[in-house]
Amino acid sequence: MEIINHLFDGFLIAFEPLNLILIVVGVTVGLFIGAMPGLGSVNGVAILLPMTFLVPPTSAVIFLGAIYYGAMYGGAISSIMLGIPGASTAVATTFDGRPMARSGQADAALIAAATASFVGGTLSVVLFTMFAPPLAKVALAFGSPEEFALMLLAFATFIGLGGDDIPKTFFSIFIGLVLSAVGLDIVSGEPRLIFFDIPGFFHGVNFLVLAIGIYGIGEILWTLETNKGEVEVSRLDLTFKKFVANMIRLKETIVTMLMGSFLGFFVGILPAAGATPGSLMAYGVAKTMDRNPETFGKGNIKGVAAPESANNAASTGSMLPMLTLGIPGSPTTAILLGGMVIWGLEPGPRLFTDQTEFVWGLIASLYAANLLSLLVNLAFIPAFIWVLRIPFTILAPIIFILCIVGGYAPTQDMHDVWLMLLFGVVGYLMRKLDYPMAPTVLAIVLGPLAETSLRQSLLISHGSAAIFVERPIAAAIMACALILLFLPLLKFFVGKRKK
Repeated sequence: MEIINHLFDGFLIAFEPLNLILIVVGVTVGLFIGAMPGLGSVNGVAILLPMTFLVPPTSAVIFLGAIYYGAMYGGAISSIMLGIPGASTAVATTFDGRPMARSGQADAALIAAATASFVGGTLSVVLFTMFAPPLAKVALAFGSPEEFALMLLAFATFIGLGGDDIPKTFFSIFIGLVLSAVGLDIVSGEPRLIFFDIPGFFHGVNFLVLAIGIYGIGEILWTLETNKGEVEVSRLDLTFKKFVANMIRLKETIVTMLMGSFLGFFVGILPAAGATPGSLMAYGVAKTMDRNPETFGKGNIKGVAAPESANNAASTGSMLPMLTLGIPGSPTTAILLGGMVIWGLEPGPRLFTDQTEFVWGLIASLYAANLLSLLVNLAFIPAFIWVLRIPFTILAPIIFILCIVGGYAPTQDMHDVWLMLLFGVVGYLMRKLDYPMAPTVLAIVLGPLAETSLRQSLLISHGSAAIFVERPIAAAIMACALILLFLPLLKFFVGKRKK
């Protein structure tokens, strides 16, 4: 009952005229920031942070939270319409969103992405409201061994699937792991895999550079070859009847969206994990759960619903350790944390008692931001579909320029632009030779996290690998991962015995 009273007070704060205007402006700006390749929620929040000093602290955080939510919705737009991830959190959406758009189902993909984002965002805010203190304790129970086991499980979901060639999947994962190790050693600080002593490799391989190269430049090269530059553009008219039909079609994705929401929220709680691993894990689990995993990557609507529900749920989950423990759960919440400190708000367990008005005003604003993000997103779908009507001869140079800007924006280093072009050629060759690209993307995201947690675990246990089976949570997750790893082998022997 106390929670309901607090939430009611929070809504009174969130629906104050100034705060409501800031929510509407925030989600609209965030939507377009998320849709621009290379920007994403981190850059959007960082760029607009100075503007918040013109309003009170509660209104400032509400505005930045609305941008965060809008950017999470917007990331799917360029992934689906252009095949370029708007941000790292939307990479998994490209796997099936882009094939759907190419087959004339852009409206269905965009509606699925918006609805799944709404479901993930709403469920995660409800969980946030009800279980903030106990969930913070659960997150604290996750040490390095549990985090490594979770990373291993994410890799195992891709290997344990029947849809892809297993040796090629292993090869893709290993390529991603090698690229994730480029840079400076996390313990000794020594350079490693600095190819030809090129200075640009010292800061490692930027994930967004890899993603934009493979899915942006690679997509252009593939389209030019397969269609000789002539792309049959779908003439889509989104009528009310078609909109209702697409909404009814979403019934088949309900279980997938619920799974993505819960998984994304829990992964988001874990410090330093964030929405990108959550969305990739949700995609892998959705593919594992499906009766026809081979349809994923070819335009399965569940492949859009799973990552979109997960990344929105993770964005809310990452706020939980920020508010309750003072530990940012993602790069964006790290910027929000910095803003809170500047405004004189001290994150931690006492925030819920000392700054009740601020906390519950923020939580209530997330409900409003989530609903408004859905409405704004659906309202702009006809405009997004119009992009498909542009001839490819005009669209290809635009996509190429967006890729160049997206590759340059994160580090402002020309080295990354050349690297992105190289990855574009690699992505094209992988597609031509039928190598799955999703495991490579997963490996370069989770590689650094897995390496850090593995080395920390071995330091704690003085080099003993027994630490992964002595701790109950880690042991249970490792068991699931090993089952998935050996599942293809089991299928092979069962199939051979039947023959």
